[in-house]
Amino acid sequence: MTHANAPLTPAGRLRLIERCQSRPIAHVAAEAGISRACLSKWKHRYDRLGEAGLHDRASVPHRSPTQLPDEVVDRIETLRRQRKWSARRIALELAGEGHRVSERTVGRWLERLGINRRRYLDPDGSSNRRPGTIVARYPGHMVHIDVKKVGRIPDGGGWRAHGRGSAQDKAAQRAKTRGARAGYVYLHSIIDGYSRLAYTEHLPDEKASTTIGFFHRARAFFAAHAIHRIVRVVTDNGANYRAATFARTVTAFASRHQRTRPYTPRHNGKVERYQRILTDEVLYARAWNSEDERAQAISTWNIHYNYHRPHTAAGNQPPAARLRSDVTNVMASNN
Repeated sequence: MTHANAPLTPAGRLRLIERCQSRPIAHVAAEAGISRACLSKWKHRYDRLGEAGLHDRASVPHRSPTQLPDEVVDRIETLRRQRKWSARRIALELAGEGHRVSERTVGRWLERLGINRRRYLDPDGSSNRRPGTIVARYPGHMVHIDVKKVGRIPDGGGWRAHGRGSAQDKAAQRAKTRGARAGYVYLHSIIDGYSRLAYTEHLPDEKASTTIGFFHRARAFFAAHAIHRIVRVVTDNGANYRAATFARTVTAFASRHQRTRPYTPRHNGKVERYQRILTDEVLYARAWNSEDERAQAISTWNIHYNYHRPHTAAGNQPPAARLRSDVTNVMASNN
């Protein structure tokens, strides 16, 4: 962000124009490190408008001849709210009134107005949508589960440590063709929506049986932190979460298993954000020499995240600070 006396703010432009009164524009522009055309532009604006012409202008066009008039937009909204017509029916009605508007344009305006879906309108035409946030009211009210798939690191380090095409990278590729372990590992994570207490395991697959085992171990982890009751479990629509065995396991210990709307990861945003933090601070924070080394680092970092790392949602305190039980590690405030 520039300050008020930066070289090309209005004050700086005025100084350059004053120099142009006795010197060539090209010389002044070269000294200021800008093009002659740029300085000529500001000088012409100053000659026409004075100092007011030296201020930045909005980038919007001066006129938009193809934009719908306000009265037509109001008519679209009125027809939608009062008669519940579709975009095509509204376009036909506007054509009969002398306004040639395509069906797609009507649809775009309905979306901008927030009334593009019929269920968004009450019978009287008023909107029934209210923006809200997903808020957990107490520990265990909502827990979020997800899996992150990451590439396996070969022994000795992969291409991130040695570079693509390096001798180590080529050796790892040859080892894969001879049957060495390759592919991916799966980081199963669960996070409490209230406290942000998180638990992550480094597992070989994302099958339903593996996910069920992870869920039981996560329950034990939460119970050790006084979260004995889980009300709602939120997951995406992965095959392991849609499995009947996983659904039965969850509903045996939780009141509800909720799957997010397809292609809407923000509904599971707490665990998605946790995985982003995990990626930035551990997975790709440095070059690892083996997968076992990174797995050990994830376990160590998980302790740091829960007991030491300040979290914005917890008032810049570690997630464990929001729980009503003693923790098994030293809090950051006690260091």
